[in-house]
Amino acid sequence: MHVSVIRPGELGAAELTAWQKMQVDLPHLANPFLSAGYAVAVGEVVDGARVAVLSDGQDIVGFFPFELHGRVTAGAIGGWLSLGQGLVHTPGLELDARGLLGSCGLAAWEFGTLVGDQPWFAPYATKHLDSALMDLGGGFDGFTEALRAKGSKVVKQTRYKERKLGRDVGEVSFDFDVRDDAALALVRAWKSDQYRAMGRADRFAKPWVVELVERLHHTHDERFAGSLSMLYADGRPVAGHFGLRSDHTLVTWFPVYDPEFAKYSPGLALHLRMAEEAAALGVQQIDMGPSIGWRYKQELQTRSHVVSEGVVRRPSPAAAAHWLRHEPAARARDMILNNERLYGMADRAMRRMGRWRSRKAAG
Repeated sequence: MHVSVIRPGELGAAELTAWQKMQVDLPHLANPFLSAGYAVAVGEVVDGARVAVLSDGQDIVGFFPFELHGRVTAGAIGGWLSLGQGLVHTPGLELDARGLLGSCGLAAWEFGTLVGDQPWFAPYATKHLDSALMDLGGGFDGFTEALRAKGSKVVKQTRYKERKLGRDVGEVSFDFDVRDDAALALVRAWKSDQYRAMGRADRFAKPWVVELVERLHHTHDERFAGSLSMLYADGRPVAGHFGLRSDHTLVTWFPVYDPEFAKYSPGLALHLRMAEEAAALGVQQIDMGPSIGWRYKQELQTRSHVVSEGVVRRPSPAAAAHWLRHEPAARARDMILNNERLYGMADRAMRRMGRWRSRKAAG
């Protein structure tokens, strides 16, 4: 097998066609974060973005997107923003993970949301998470019936609150595909406020993240697109979401709502509206990402799939140095995430810190 490493923007028509076919042939690879379009967009704003093209004779058999974090260490392309990571490949591909890294000139590759059926990387996974799915394979009616079958009243309760929002504020409307840049800027601002209120790092504080999202907002390919949806009451935005979709999967990325309308559960209303529209377009599932710590995901999911975290390291001084830099912090984080009491304490502490910072910034 021959491996050549290029920048995403150097992918030619033959490579792009082969990449797309692999995602069609293996639907579990249809996550838009595994699309060539995402890799190309990241490559336009991140200098370290790379794609390894795997060939067997004249045939392209795989694509391995990654992002350099140093001379010989790497992570997923787009880093912690990516909600779908792994190797895009032809059916039945056989390879060795460490051998692949060697061909790419890497000593270590870190992954965070590795999709399923990646047997080369599975032995190196150190954590497995359930990623919540809204299954739309049976259409929107099939989805809501599956929720009712598990005893959920979320649809009934959300519809009631949506009607109340309409009575109290004004007619509720929804747009699945908003092209307005001002609407995207509003969603970004809401999300930044939410990050700070939760005591989390504001992802939009990084200029490259803003530029990436803006580029993706203007990407509307048949099989890969940025997706901005908005919920309105009396013409006023009350909730919004920006994510990515393929013709098979919509991944929720930045869902958010105006806290002024929290009592109406506009975020849940937005998700149900998105599900209805996406199902009508033939989308098979909405992937909401890992559900740990997120009640609304657990309420809306009708099934789940497993994603993994871990690191592949080749025996080398660089890999040993990578282990020393990352492993202690990773173990401490896992200890907190795996202990409900510790997770709750950490979450409350971060929220208190977020409120303190907000008050300090305000005055």
